[in-house]
Amino acid sequence: MIEGASLYVENVTGDDNQFTVFGAGVTAYVDLLEKSCSCREYDLIKIPCAHAMAALRLKHDNEYGMSISEYSSPLYKVEAYLLAYMDSINVVPLESEWCVPEELLSVKILLPLVNTMLGRKRRKHVKGIDENFKRRNKCSICKRTGHKRTTCVNNNKS
Repeated sequence: MIEGASLYVENVTGDDNQFTVFGAGVTAYVDLLEKSCSCREYDLIKIPCAHAMAALRLKHDNEYGMSISEYSSPLYKVEAYLLAYMDSINVVPLESEWCVPEELLSVKILLPLVNTMLGRKRRKHVKGIDENFKRRNKCSICKRTGHKRTTCVNNNKS
């Protein structure tokens, strides 16, 4: 509601359910009858987005906060919540209290034929662009490749 209060709304078509909402550099088209908005947030979660809230403010004036439930999905209403949890949920008893038939007790269940390794899964290293070329030794005295400082002919440590 707070975010929708800063938006500008126009009823371009003359239909009292279709609105154009301007604000924050975005133009959104809201259809309250279809419960949709061009930003797709209202379409996906079925709760009025900021654009739809601004359209409701224009349509219902100061009492638009009371009409939000009419424009939301019935899934979010208290009745739907109570119906979802109306049936009792049975608790699983302790394993010592289970009644298992004898024919199931005698069945041997084999482990899967998969060798699971402990630890983190290893992944193959993918070489980068620079790793395709073998790095060659470079002498720190003469700056040539193929030998090191200790085997350089220009080494003056005699």
